[in-house]
Parts: sequence; C-alpha cells; structure tokens
Amino acid sequence: MEIKELYAAAVVSEIERSEKFYTALLGRGPDDRPMDGLIQWRGVADQAGLQVVLDPERAGKGNMTIVVPTMSAARSDLSDRGLSLGDNIQGDYGVIAQIRDPDGNSITLAEPPSGLDA
Repeated sequence: MEIKELYAAAVVSEIERSEKFYTALLGRGPDDRPMDGLIQWRGVADQAGLQVVLDPERAGKGNMTIVVPTMSAARSDLSDRGLSLGDNIQGDYGVIAQIRDPDGNSITLAEPPSGLDA
C-alpha cells in the first residue's frame, strides 16, 4: 500500500472553540471544511495534516505528537500566540512538553536529540 498523506485527528465537542485553539497552535487557520463537523489543515508537515472532528461523545480522549526542531522555539512561538506548554521532560528520545486542547486531547511536542532525524 502506498500512502500519499497522513492526517492526525482531534475529536472535539465544540468545533468553533477548537478551531480557535488549533489555529493558535498551528499558526494559521484551517485550509478547508470538507463537511459539517470537520475542519482540516493541509500540509502542516511534509505530507501530513490535521483534522478536527466534531463528536461530543468521543471528545477529549485523543493523543498526538508533533515533532519540532527545537522546544525553545516552539515554546516561544506558542507563548506569542497565547498558548502555554507544560514543563520540559527529558527522556531517551529527547525533550517533550505537553499541552491539552479545550476538550482535553493531549498534544505532545517532541524535540529529538541532536543528530537524530525524526
């Protein structure tokens, strides 16, 4: 099977509130709204996108990881947009920090160790 693109999905209870959060997180508004209850950002990384899906019964139980070049730059960018990351956690992979969207979905930012391509 050949994969051309991959989308992560965040399941939410309020689409408008979540659109504001993910617009701040990604630094730009969504690219389209393919159907009611679905908004998406294309090309957030090489051949990767993000979908925000309205489903109040399943909202807030998701997890996703976003790999960033440097945690300090990501933290600064998010702070400028009004978002606060949790404390840095050092591990075998590198440095991670977390934030939750308004529904409680967990978003982990990860900075790989020097010399390791994600």
